[in-house]
Amino acid sequence: MAVSNDASESKAGELKAAPGTQGATAAKLSALFAGTMGPLIGLLLLCLALTLTTDTFLTVRNILNVLDQITVLGIMAIGMTLVILIGGIDLSVGSVLALAAMVMGFVSHPDYLNLGLAAGVVAALVVAGLCGLVSGLLVTVTRLPPFIATLAMMSVARGLANMITDGSQIVGFPDWFTSLSIIRHFGFLSVTVGVMMVLAIVFAIFLNYRATGRSLYAIGGSAEVARLSGIPVKSLTNWVYAICGVLAGLAGIVLAARLDSVQPSSGLGYELDTIAAVVIGGASLSGGVGSIGGTAVGVLIIGVLRNGLNLLGVSPFIQQVVIGVVIALAVASDTWRRRAR
Repeated sequence: MAVSNDASESKAGELKAAPGTQGATAAKLSALFAGTMGPLIGLLLLCLALTLTTDTFLTVRNILNVLDQITVLGIMAIGMTLVILIGGIDLSVGSVLALAAMVMGFVSHPDYLNLGLAAGVVAALVVAGLCGLVSGLLVTVTRLPPFIATLAMMSVARGLANMITDGSQIVGFPDWFTSLSIIRHFGFLSVTVGVMMVLAIVFAIFLNYRATGRSLYAIGGSAEVARLSGIPVKSLTNWVYAICGVLAGLAGIVLAARLDSVQPSSGLGYELDTIAAVVIGGASLSGGVGSIGGTAVGVLIIGVLRNGLNLLGVSPFIQQVVIGVVIALAVASDTWRRRAR
């Protein structure tokens, strides 16, 4: 009887532990996609509306086209998520994208330095990272507001991008480079889309399961409290802006592969789409709230909306108005969420 009682208690313990384990798993998934239920429902409704109003939206070809179109925005939005999480903002990402692309073209193209594409890519990422780092230092050392610091960097980076070739574009890269965004592996996945997905997974894991990643939430919640808790606020802030710069540079390289060219005017207005995607995904402009999963949903909403408007034959000018309204609503919803808390 004693053995039977022990066995019964053991089974009861296992039954009690199971819900706890399931709860922990659910909590992890909830953290990964924090605040995304509303945006996710919005995305599904948008897809449903476009499916009913167009014949071509819900086709394999168009869905793959949407994935290709959001690659640049998706990569930039990952970096912007980190910046917004710490309570910052980066208005320079579009200009840094252009500068990095021009540096890559200038270093690698036969008409200029002709040092090879590998050297061009490395130079582009280094320059982009330095731009981000300078923005971070302007925020942490000179104590400029992030808006002003990155606005200044936006102007500097755009000017440098134009200076490299006196405003001229650089055309013609190796076939293997442009094929990265064209050839589909496994029948659906291009290398550039794969890079975006891998980066999203890596940074989602970083934010949710690494102490440094969790520290970004603490900084966004209260930088002073985070500092008193022993978190190196200034150092992490500099790193976050540098990473955002590198990802903007990588987005410029991906864009060059898609277009087979680079030009100083690349990335104009991208910073607004990037910020909008992050906020639509549930991040708060005041910091401390957001997730990579939410940003992914926000990026998809922007991409699907643009694609749907094109399929419906909406004028590009009207599209700009619609996107502007979406951005305004996204920022307004963030304000409403903060007031509700």
